[in-house]
Amino acid sequence: MKEAQSGDKNLSRQPISIFVRQTSSDIVESMLKRESFKVAIFGLGHVGVTTAYALLLKGLTTELVLFSRDIKKAEGEKADLEHGLPFYPRTTITATSNYEDLSETDLVIFTAGLGQKPGQTRLDLTKGNVDILKSTIPKIVKHAPRTLILMVTNPLDIMTYQATELAGLPAGRVFGSGTLLDTARFRLHLSKNISINSTSIHAYILGEHGDSSFAPMSMATIGGKPLISFPEMSYDHIKWALEQTKKDAYKIISGKGATYYGIATVVSSIVESVARDSKKIMPLSSVLTGQYGLKNLALSLPSILGRSGVETVIDLPLSLEELADLNNSASVLKSYLDKI
Repeated sequence: MKEAQSGDKNLSRQPISIFVRQTSSDIVESMLKRESFKVAIFGLGHVGVTTAYALLLKGLTTELVLFSRDIKKAEGEKADLEHGLPFYPRTTITATSNYEDLSETDLVIFTAGLGQKPGQTRLDLTKGNVDILKSTIPKIVKHAPRTLILMVTNPLDIMTYQATELAGLPAGRVFGSGTLLDTARFRLHLSKNISINSTSIHAYILGEHGDSSFAPMSMATIGGKPLISFPEMSYDHIKWALEQTKKDAYKIISGKGATYYGIATVVSSIVESVARDSKKIMPLSSVLTGQYGLKNLALSLPSILGRSGVETVIDLPLSLEELADLNNSASVLKSYLDKI
């Protein structure tokens, strides 16, 4: 990572602009008026089941649908989760392998697919998981045409783009968990060198949810001050934090076979923002429509999230080096999309 002094003439700035996605107001208004919030988890592997548990603990749903092609698996998970009902906020749990049970769903969380194995990158999962999408997304939308779809399955950005194309829903209604988990990991690693809570460190990981992701440090701050202005935040420590962030998933998979607690916590935060129409800014994956000259692919940029999905994508004034990092991430993703 190159040191960039405040007066460096090699860094160009662009004014902040915002890309607002138009949504159907009648759909949004009708959703907000309803007191119910029905969520379906599509795929009951480690991530799906842990996400279900996280949602129940937070009391974010009035109805939770557990969808699996293996109905015995779905019923077993339902029974186990139901035993905690006396301690959760009130909700209804349904186990099913029938697409008709997705009717009137407000949000489908898509976690189905092949998992990452030791030695694999997320992009290695492309073909198998795209094939699963092609056989499932049209059926989901047929029975739940007003739903939002939150993609969690890897390779996240490839899956988000393909799901958007297959679903044919209005812009912003299909989106991915993006680099929100990467961002959380990065802030945690940064905080290890300074006595400040990681929630007060404002730094993003953007681009691919994968090895080509990058950290735009020119805008990273703590309490409104540039992050690099703190003596504890050397360029070496920032570089170390970014490297650790990219290695985290590989370490966890090598040690226990899969990652699921962190991503389930991230997904529950995303669901909470949708359910409460919170308008929070999160680095989420969605199909780009010209931001930085990029189209026909999905990657993560800071996005305003509410009840209608990704409502606004914020176009940051990246430095020349950061723009190069973004374009590199886009090129990596595009190379895989071109093979599909």
